[in-house]
Amino acid sequence: MSSFEPTEIQLDVVEQGRKLADRFSLDYWHEKDEAGEYPWEFVKAFAEAGWMGIITPEEYGGLGLGVTEAALLLREIAASGAGISGASAFHFYVFPATPIVRHGSPEMKATFLPAIARGEIMMAFGITEPDAGTDTSRITTKAERRGDKWIINGQKVWTTNAQNASHILLLTRTSPRTDERPLDGMTLFFTPLDRERCDVRVIKKLGRAAVDSNEVFINDLEADDSHVVGEVGQGFRYLLDGLNPERIVIAMESIGMGQAALRLATNYANERIMFERPIGTYQAVAHPLADAWTKLEAAQLMALNAAALYDARRPCGPEANAAKYLAADAGFWACDAALQVHGGYGYAREYHVERLWRESRLFRLAPISQEMVLNYLSEHVLGLPKSY
Repeated sequence: MSSFEPTEIQLDVVEQGRKLADRFSLDYWHEKDEAGEYPWEFVKAFAEAGWMGIITPEEYGGLGLGVTEAALLLREIAASGAGISGASAFHFYVFPATPIVRHGSPEMKATFLPAIARGEIMMAFGITEPDAGTDTSRITTKAERRGDKWIINGQKVWTTNAQNASHILLLTRTSPRTDERPLDGMTLFFTPLDRERCDVRVIKKLGRAAVDSNEVFINDLEADDSHVVGEVGQGFRYLLDGLNPERIVIAMESIGMGQAALRLATNYANERIMFERPIGTYQAVAHPLADAWTKLEAAQLMALNAAALYDARRPCGPEANAAKYLAADAGFWACDAALQVHGGYGYAREYHVERLWRESRLFRLAPISQEMVLNYLSEHVLGLPKSY
C-alpha cells in the first residue's frame, strides 16, 4: 500500500469505478481486440453512470472533480483487465475537452460540454502530423481566412476516434512559423468532422485495436469563428494546459495495466505446479513479480503527488513528466514479467497477458517518448543546455 490517503469521494470513485469496470470481462476485451470493434457497451455504461463528466464543471452537467479523481478512475479501469482498450475509450471522451473547458467561449461551453459529459459527443484529437512528429511547431495544416470562413487543409496522423467521431479538436497554423517565436501562430478549432472534406484512414497497429487510430486528410474543411477555441494564434499554449494532466492520467493507466498483469501472474504462479511445487515458490518467478510491484508503487506515488499539485493549482511539470516516465517503464516491465511467468502460455491470447503486454508498450512511445521526458527534465529541472 502507498502512503496516499484518499478522501471519501476518492474512495467512492475507486469503488464505483472498479465495480462498473468489472462488469466487462477479460473475454470481452479479448473479443473487442480480436475484432477491432469499438467498446460501445463499455462507453455507454460509463456514460449512463455519469462518469464521462468527471472533470467537467458542474454548471455544464459534469461532476466537477479533479485530475486526482479522474486518474484513480482510469487506473481502476485499466487494472480491471480492460487495459488501455478500456482506458482510452474513456480517456478520449474526457481529456481532449480540457482546452474547451478552460478556454472555450461561453457559447461553446454551453453548447458542447453538457453533451460531452453525457457521452453523446465523441471527439477526435487532431494534433500530430507525419512530418512534424514531436516538433509540433512544424505542423503544416493551415487554416486560411476566406471572407467570414476559415478553410482548413492538411494532414493529421495517430488521430484517435476519427472512425466514429462527430467532432475534431484540430491544431492548425494560422500564421507562418518563425524561428524567434516558433510556437506562436497556431490556432485550435473544435469543429464537426465533415466526412465529405476529411478522408479518414485507419492505421493497423500492434495493440489497442478496439480503439481506432487514423490518418486524416483534410481538404477545404470549413469552420467559422464560433469553432475557434480561445484566441487565434494561441492554440499551442492552450494545449499545454492539458499536457500535465494527460501525463498524470496516462501514468495511472500504465500502472493499472501493470497491476492487472501482476494479478494474473501471481494467480498463475500460485496455481501452476512444476516439479511438484507451485512455480511461485521459485525465486526466478517470484523476484521479477516483487520487483514489478515495487516499481508500480513508486510510480504511483509520483503520479498521485503530481495530481495533488495540479489540483492545488501548483506547478507540477517535473512531477507529471517523471510520473509518466516511471509508470511507462513500470507498467511495461510488469506486463513483461507476467508474460514470462506464464512461459509459453504467456504468448497465447487466451491467458490475456499478451494483450496487456502489447498495449503497455505504447506508453514508452506516446504521447511523449521517454527520451523527450528526459530532455525536459535535463533542461528544466537540472538546468542543462537544451539538447534537441
